Amino acid sequence: MPRAAVRVNLHAPPYNTFHMGYYLLEYALIDDYLARRAAFREMHLALAREAHRRGDLILAGALAEPPDRAVLVWRTDDRSVVERFADGDPYVRNGLVTSWTIRPWTVVIGEAAGLY
Repeated sequence: MPRAAVRVNLHAPPYNTFHMGYYLLEYALIDDYLARRAAFREMHLALAREAHRRGDLILAGALAEPPDRAVLVWRTDDRSVVERFADGDPYVRNGLVTSWTIRPWTVVIGEAAGLY
């Protein structure tokens, strides 16, 4: 059975652009992060849950094997939302995070790619 021809628009941009920006917040964690996080975990999770409830924070979690970094995925028009989170995060304020970076992320494939 012959396949239907696929039309390609050569003048279209190579990927979609979105009205709402995505950002990755990456934390570098101290060596004994798992042992020291208990005292600050509920405050950290409350802050993250509030950001998720507002729709700004999409996904978050620590990387494993080794647990030396954490990644938080944000969807917002305002980078300062992410900066304020990191500045106020009990993990950052209490030294569990040795450094953090925020990077814009251009999403081209995925559930949200067609929404914007």
